[in-house]
Amino acid sequence: MTTPPPDAITPETPAAAGPTAATDDTGPDLQAVEMSDVPPLSFVVPESFHGLPIAATPEERAALAEEFVREMYPEGNDDLWTPAAPYYAALGEAMGDRGLAYSAMGLFSIDEGIAHCSFTVAAIASDHPSPEVAALGIREILVREETNDARWLDLPCGPAVSCVTLREYVIGAELTASGKEVKLQMGQVQVYVPFPTGPYTAVFTLDTAAVNYWGEFSELTMAILRSVSFADDDGTVRDGQTVTPTGPGAGASAGAGEDPGPGASTGTGTGTTSPQADR
Repeated sequence: MTTPPPDAITPETPAAAGPTAATDDTGPDLQAVEMSDVPPLSFVVPESFHGLPIAATPEERAALAEEFVREMYPEGNDDLWTPAAPYYAALGEAMGDRGLAYSAMGLFSIDEGIAHCSFTVAAIASDHPSPEVAALGIREILVREETNDARWLDLPCGPAVSCVTLREYVIGAELTASGKEVKLQMGQVQVYVPFPTGPYTAVFTLDTAAVNYWGEFSELTMAILRSVSFADDDGTVRDGQTVTPTGPGAGASAGAGEDPGPGASTGTGTGTTSPQADR
């Protein structure tokens, strides 16, 4: 196995400490992602994540969109749900067309009101001989950009690389209620997890403007990452014709761990959309 770089982070499992879920009180949700020609991938998300309707067919998206709007707006009624569902179904279709396998909105109660984050998962082709080689190559590319805080992670499912950025966006006075220019900070953590079972890399991305709670969102992200599994339902990792048994606890949910990047670099930009990690 390739030796990890000296700044590698090995997650611990202290008790989670983050913002309180803003909506339902159900338990964590296991997400099994299915993508064409991509090996199995599953992970556990918090109870307050509301998955957008990404599905293969219009009928599936419509059904998921109806569930989504009722979860997002539990105090609403048909006057709200009926027009909102087609909008979110179309949004789910657009996200699927862009290669996203999973996308969710996270809502959390904080002292100031509600903290929001967006969370997406995608799989990109990466012709790597081993997960370690892939992770080293990704890290080498990311550290070349000085605004990236790129770090090696040792996860239960294998090696990974996290990239943390903090950007400031300027919103013009004509777009604000106060009529004054507003500066908006956006934090992003993007984590690359090479598949051990095939030439793909999973990309987990969390964006939030609630930068005062960055530590809590980092712990939440690490809890999701610790739950990542590439195993089938029968507990095996499949690599073409090869079937290799997984170790104990593969795919199990775990508590929050180390911050995937304890610091964040700062950049500037203009606009209102969430920034993408520099490459």
